[in-house]
Amino acid sequence: MVESDEALMSAYRAGDVRAFERLLARHEKPIWNFLRRSVRDVAAAEDLLQEVFLRVVKSADEWKGTAKVSTWLYTIARNLCVDHARRAVHRKAASLDSPAHGADPEATATLHDRLPSTDAPADAQVADREARIRIDRAIAALPDEQREVFLMREVMEMPFAEIAAAVGTSEPTVKSRMRYALEKLRAALAELGSGAAGATESSGSG
Repeated sequence: MVESDEALMSAYRAGDVRAFERLLARHEKPIWNFLRRSVRDVAAAEDLLQEVFLRVVKSADEWKGTAKVSTWLYTIARNLCVDHARRAVHRKAASLDSPAHGADPEATATLHDRLPSTDAPADAQVADREARIRIDRAIAALPDEQREVFLMREVMEMPFAEIAAAVGTSEPTVKSRMRYALEKLRAALAELGSGAAGATESSGSG
């Protein structure tokens, strides 16, 4: 029987360190993906991931037993992303929307993303990798409020009610942001697709 997040958190607060390890294993990858796509910098995302669970350790007693642990975790992650963005503005940091000159575009992919599938031929693997990069860039171009809702819904598979609680707004507002995000992503990916098709036709005619 799979223990709930709440049962694991209660066990950890009672002194069961292994319960925290199971909670970490369950949420580490989705939170990492959320952080990576939110801050668009691998090193910063790794630092923030460590900070998320460090705060869980330090603030375990602040978790209310009636609240969902997942919502609490993702609220911590979101707040850290907001703080990171504010610091970046103060430092007048360069935009991280696209890889730096000469950088490997695969640097923003997770290890899991970079592992080639043995089920597909090499050309299909390359096409799939390029598609993921395009999708990442389209997501990165979304307004912050729309991007975080999209990531919470699609990457972390959170219900709209939990997302609303995590970002501190109403459920209808969350659904509206999700709708706008999907519309912009469809438009951006359609432009990318037509651009790629045009390039192929041009190279073929030459």
